[in-house]
Amino acid sequence: MIRYTPTKQLTLEGFSTPFSQQLSTTNRWVILAAKIPWDKLADVYYKKMRADFGAPTLSARMVIGAVIIKHILNIDDREVVAQITENIYLQYFVGLSSFQQEAPFDASLMVSIRKRL
Repeated sequence: MIRYTPTKQLTLEGFSTPFSQQLSTTNRWVILAAKIPWDKLADVYYKKMRADFGAPTLSARMVIGAVIIKHILNIDDREVVAQITENIYLQYFVGLSSFQQEAPFDASLMVSIRKRL
């Protein structure tokens, strides 16, 4: 099952943080997030999926963002999840609307993600 939210809703002002300051517009992950055509990538990602069948999937931005993080940082699957969990900028990059302390997904899901791509 496909759950998709257009990426247009993500703004720095709208990203809730537990801290008193906003995210920096000069952070590399904020800059990269603005350059990536998330909606086009989501269309390609969802083409092989059925909207009416199966368990709900992670958002395309979460999936594609996690793969990008993995390759840019050259880290393993568990470290990808750990980095996203610990880093507010990576959470913004993968499309979360606010900072969360829980892991967004289990590291074992990265295997399924690679098979889908």
